[in-house]
Amino acid sequence: MTRAQLVLIALIPIAYVLGSIPFGLFVGFWRGIDVRKQGSGNIGATNVGRLLGGRFFALVFTLDLLKGLIPTLAAALILRKSTAAPSMLNDVLWLLVGFAAIAGHMFSVFLRFKGGKGVATSTGAILGVFPYFTAAIAVGILVWLAIFKVTRYVSVASMLGAAAFAVAYVVIGVLCRWPLLGTQLPLLVFSILIVAMIIWKHRGNIARLRAGTEHRIPSRQTAPDQ
Repeated sequence: MTRAQLVLIALIPIAYVLGSIPFGLFVGFWRGIDVRKQGSGNIGATNVGRLLGGRFFALVFTLDLLKGLIPTLAAALILRKSTAAPSMLNDVLWLLVGFAAIAGHMFSVFLRFKGGKGVATSTGAILGVFPYFTAAIAVGILVWLAIFKVTRYVSVASMLGAAAFAVAYVVIGVLCRWPLLGTQLPLLVFSILIVAMIIWKHRGNIARLRAGTEHRIPSRQTAPDQ
């Protein structure tokens, strides 16, 4: 095992702890509220924005995105500075760093393994897997914007945007003749797993959608769920 791979293994638990930091909860405490007990009860940027306003949504969303972006980019830089030959193990460890940050947000060690829905942190981690996921995440963001504009349901936009990202990655891979079932198999598995986790975290929203009680965001707000 190379030195770079050992460093990435050490970075995985660090990424998890970083992802576990509940910035939405801290911002709520800063403003004198417990976001777990108001609004939707979620610690993510949408609930914070609903309770405190758009600027606090932007603050929490950015911080949660960075939780995924920073460790994933750090892992990428470690691999690029390594003199060892590229390998599937390198990609697996790289993706595990990003996955650990996402898992930390969804299942925070500081919140008894509860947490947010992972959209912002997943977006950050995906952006950190450059350039493989860059075009696909752009498609996912565009789909999110279109679905949200039409439905005003953040949960629907988040789930469909996540699904669009994975589909776009596969379509782009086929068109570009990438080895999706070969050396890029870890990337394919990662994209599908993240989408599955995001949809699973939205199971309460799905139940409310079926019951007709899901919250719509008024047209003057444009805060994505996480």
